[in-house]
Amino acid sequence: MGTLMLHGRPLVLAVFALHEPPVILLLQFVYFSFSMKGTTSGTGFVAAQTAAEKGGEVVCLNRKSQRVIDSTAKLREAVPNGKFVNIECDLQDFASVRKAADEVRLKYKKIYCLSMNAGIGMDPDQATKDGCDTQMQTNHLSHFLLTKELYPLLEAEAQSTGDARVVTHSSGARNMTKKGLEKKYFEKNGGNLGGDGASMFFGGGKILRYAQTKLANSVMVHAMHEKLSAKGSKVRAISAHPGASATNFGDEIELPWFEMFFFRYVLSRFFQSAEDGTMGLLRGMMDPEAESGVLYGPANSGLNGPAVPNPPKNYETDPEAMKMLWETSEETTGVKFTI
Repeated sequence: MGTLMLHGRPLVLAVFALHEPPVILLLQFVYFSFSMKGTTSGTGFVAAQTAAEKGGEVVCLNRKSQRVIDSTAKLREAVPNGKFVNIECDLQDFASVRKAADEVRLKYKKIYCLSMNAGIGMDPDQATKDGCDTQMQTNHLSHFLLTKELYPLLEAEAQSTGDARVVTHSSGARNMTKKGLEKKYFEKNGGNLGGDGASMFFGGGKILRYAQTKLANSVMVHAMHEKLSAKGSKVRAISAHPGASATNFGDEIELPWFEMFFFRYVLSRFFQSAEDGTMGLLRGMMDPEAESGVLYGPANSGLNGPAVPNPPKNYETDPEAMKMLWETSEETTGVKFTI
């Protein structure tokens, strides 16, 4: 065992001692227009660097860009002996997600961890080429599709070593929905979901769509955990939230002036570092004691603090919400995801 210290907070992680390096897929570097401008100093970069330092083979699924090239170079500089593999993947295109999954299956027979850190927020009310809301497709639907496509590889790892993980990255915004999950956001209604109101205090369309996606990240984990438990699988489904991390958060969003003032000059005083903000994600990915069906992050969905279990709200474990999410996600992505 080894102990990772980030800003004075210890986290016990397994030192991989397998015959082959564990394969860790990080869905990252994609469309960070809300929580971060890029991953060169954000949670995705920290997670990738830490996974490589602990002996994992890190496969980064990214949309092709110069930013990805630059970030990968920095990762290789930070971990000279690390193994990083880039596979192109555009989360706003289901065909691209399927192609990326095909490439992964050709290269690997087992996956230890599928960590889905990628996301966007505060995007305009627009549709993807598949007809879905840009935020929901990027933050949940493509994650659901990728998990379905790669689940057999996770199960193969779990049966071989006794452990494999799916980790989603939610946020405190999951608690900002007005009615819990709503089916219309999961369907092909892109461009017709509330307009471009940007207020975070008064429930503008941009933040309400984002909140739906972050609640979806949590509900998906609870639904998957139930299905895995019923099967007796050793694959763990885990979620995390970063609190408020001092990345480039807010650089590209547009808010009413008084909200922007509050955000930049008041709330930002309570932000934690990108490293501390990654602790929940890292616990889900690597902590031997991390439990399936649990969300890790600052207590009570707070802005900062150690990554601890956050008890779910009723709307996160509502059976009808889990059923709707699973079935509607299957219908919209065109798959049948059976565990």
